Amino acid sequence: MESRSPIQFQRTRIAPTPSGYLHLGNAYSFALTASIARKYGAKVLLRIDDLDRERVNPLYVQDVFDTLNFLGIEWDEGPRNMTEYQEQYSQIYRMDSYRGMLAKLQDLKAVFACTCSRAQVLAASPSGIYPGTCRHKNIPLDSPGVTWRLDTSKEETLHVFSPDGKHKEAMLPGAMQYFVVRKKDGFPAYQLASLADDVHFGIDLIVRGADLWDSTLAQLYLARILGLREFEQVRFHHHSLKLAPNGQKLSKSAGDTSIQFLRRNGMTADEIYRSIGYILKD
Repeated sequence: MESRSPIQFQRTRIAPTPSGYLHLGNAYSFALTASIARKYGAKVLLRIDDLDRERVNPLYVQDVFDTLNFLGIEWDEGPRNMTEYQEQYSQIYRMDSYRGMLAKLQDLKAVFACTCSRAQVLAASPSGIYPGTCRHKNIPLDSPGVTWRLDTSKEETLHVFSPDGKHKEAMLPGAMQYFVVRKKDGFPAYQLASLADDVHFGIDLIVRGADLWDSTLAQLYLARILGLREFEQVRFHHHSLKLAPNGQKLSKSAGDTSIQFLRRNGMTADEIYRSIGYILKD
């Protein structure tokens, strides 16, 4: 029997984005999250991140439930099926929370409006790092079609705590300078919505891929500005990534082999676990 750590947490989450069928990398992350939750006595919340409305597909949402059930990955809270997701748990139902957070940033004068397109950002900065082009233009925040960017000009030393209490100090990376908190369509951007949801649900343990290290720092920076001290105490486990044969990160957008495809072609859950088992030990 797996022994529990003397350190205990309340809640962690599995938070897929329904923008494609889930692949082996997702299976690894979900299984690892469930395993770490058991170790620390934490409940597992299923949260479906569906604010990118143009990319949400009901087939992909259903695939989340199908994949978790097929793999035998249990969760304690959140929707059990499509009906509960649609009627209670979509992020659409938490829009007031996101708007409240955006309003507080506006009151703090911590955001500015930006009219730059991705092409314009790349033209000004070939690295793709936004150089703060619109920061001093004083564009009204209620202008149509603008994004809201966080003013990250103040340097902050951020502390990322691991489950065992150890921590690393880091500064906000260049890729996250002046990151977007509200999109042109008026919807909250990922960093803000994820932070708001983690606070809303009382998440105190976050398991995510190493590729989301920059997002962790962005969310900690945002929490610092908003005075969300409870989030600054959240513990993070950043795991290694399941890679494709070519050494690249597995990706839904790249069309990597889905669990659904493997399942329909006769692969069992045990076989899928064996295919990722060599990294489930890390």
